[in-house]
Amino acid sequence: MLREASLTEAKEAAQLALLLWPDNTLEEFIHEMKEIITHPDSTVFLAYHNSEAIGFAQGQLRYDYVEGTSSSPVGYLEGLYVKEAFRKQGFAKNLVETCEKWAKKKGCQEFASDCELENKESLAMHLKLGFSEANRIICFKKML
Repeated sequence: MLREASLTEAKEAAQLALLLWPDNTLEEFIHEMKEIITHPDSTVFLAYHNSEAIGFAQGQLRYDYVEGTSSSPVGYLEGLYVKEAFRKQGFAKNLVETCEKWAKKKGCQEFASDCELENKESLAMHLKLGFSEANRIICFKKML
């Protein structure tokens, strides 16, 4: 089963986000998920197996330039995670397709995402889900 997360499911979404981005805290993610769930330009979808939340997808509308796109807003896959025991069973595909439908209903003509250059597993998953590579970049920073 797959559904858009409600405020009462913010903790489940946060626990999954913590598995994807472990350098954060559960409390930070609970707060962030509540903001995402209540904002009209963002969403979180949860995949369930029985009553266990086993995956999530976080989508957002981006109005700034998105690499490789030519319209605005662009639906953006901000995060996607499926617990390892449930991978390669179609959950990620269903989560992404649901985010795409959400973005289309919000007026988007394009849907985009990104991953780290060295994350070959994420790259393979994106390509398998129908994304095409738009560009590769290396970002720099400098302390002032």
